[in-house]
Amino acid sequence: MSLVLNGKGEISGLTRARVLEAAARLNYAPRIVRTRTEATGTIRFLKIAKHGHTVNRDHSVFVSDYIDGMSAEATRRGFTLEVVSHEWQSIIAVADTLAVAPVSGVIALGTELSEVDIRVLQGVGLPTVFIDTFYDVVEANFVNMNNEDAVYQVLARLRQQGFSRIGFVASHVDTTNFRLRQEAFHRNMARLGLEVDPAHILSVESTHDGAHADTVKALAEGIDLADCYFCTNDVIAYGFIKALREFNIAIPDDVGVVGFDNLPLSSTMEPALTTIDVSKRKIGNLAVTVLDDLINAAEPPPPVKILVGARLVTRMSDRGPAEPRPAPRSVRRRGVAETA
Repeated sequence: MSLVLNGKGEISGLTRARVLEAAARLNYAPRIVRTRTEATGTIRFLKIAKHGHTVNRDHSVFVSDYIDGMSAEATRRGFTLEVVSHEWQSIIAVADTLAVAPVSGVIALGTELSEVDIRVLQGVGLPTVFIDTFYDVVEANFVNMNNEDAVYQVLARLRQQGFSRIGFVASHVDTTNFRLRQEAFHRNMARLGLEVDPAHILSVESTHDGAHADTVKALAEGIDLADCYFCTNDVIAYGFIKALREFNIAIPDDVGVVGFDNLPLSSTMEPALTTIDVSKRKIGNLAVTVLDDLINAAEPPPPVKILVGARLVTRMSDRGPAEPRPAPRSVRRRGVAETA
């Protein structure tokens, strides 16, 4: 096992895969101390798209921001940053290439990674930091956004504006941050004394086209609209808004919409989208800082888990407190809305 986990010896790909799978099942994650003299001075960033529903062209801006933050800090600390993309590959295949990589440490984009995937990558034995994901009880190093705080800021603003019928556009795509935001929505609605109506929870695919298609389907079948919807991310918000407009539902006059990610289009669309901004550059910067400490640690350190705070960017897609709300609407068929 030690030969596989250290990337040594002439081990076949099949054997290496079986060993890594066994390590994942046993929650085995060796912590191998590598001194600076043994290191190559290179950090590898793994841009992993297991299924591509969230790591894709729609979200390329935030991945670029992560890379910018990592690159600046890596240069400052004397490392070379190497970016390697893995699209639609098994994590075993990714780990197999990583096991023989001449690098000092790894930063992995964890957006589409499961808990088992994280343990498989840790099984390689290199100092590793995961970004854009977070697990409370997994012994790994994470730098992620503070979803709980971000969702609270959104809901607190909406309550202050006078909204009580607040909906949530979730996604059934298996992504940890999506799950954390949905859980935070329910907790913070209760914290703020707001009632969650199950009829106002919509689950859609996470790409723009998928979110649009799923929303159109829901509207065509009939849906009781909330006064305002918090969407899991901006891309989902874009698809959601497009579908609402096709049913002659005006934003924000009929329904308010809030997103998450502050992608560039959010500030230029009409109306401009109220959304959450988290510094992806800061997350990339901190990931390199944590990784450098791991590489140079004299003894195995405890896991480091960092959450970066959010900033609510208020624009025009949700109505202000002084503006009266229209009566709730129920959409009965395409292009026709009836007053509830």
